[in-house]
Amino acid sequence: MAFLQGPQACHTRRFLLFRAAYPTKHVKSSGSTVTPVNVAQIAGLNTLGISMARVDYAPFGLNPPHTHPRATEILVVLKGTLYSHSLQLNVGHTNAVAIAALGSQNPGVITIANAVFGSNPPISADVLTKAFQLDKNVVDYLQSSF
Repeated sequence: MAFLQGPQACHTRRFLLFRAAYPTKHVKSSGSTVTPVNVAQIAGLNTLGISMARVDYAPFGLNPPHTHPRATEILVVLKGTLYSHSLQLNVGHTNAVAIAALGSQNPGVITIANAVFGSNPPISADVLTKAFQLDKNVVDYLQSSF
């Protein structure tokens, strides 16, 4: 985290991040890659209360259901067609690109499936079976995936 410093410590690297300008490879099995631009990447965002992320989607790629605990989010689709709610799904046959603007310098992210089925310590399979009206074998399988 950067703190107030004199002009001699002011370098462009504290304010610029070029990697968000270019597409990324779709390395996640869900078919999307998020490139964050927040205070961890650009120290000059400290105290400004803003950040952004570039999201690249493969055809039919998904940014899984998630929430940002310290921010609100607005998504702008630059290329392609997305179905968007607390998730984004590329509904097209080509790549898609979106920019998420967030109202926090450090918005955080909670992916719902990880929080529910991959929590540590784990949530009781009996609780998840009742809560989601699933067979216990399905819950056991989902928990073993994390």
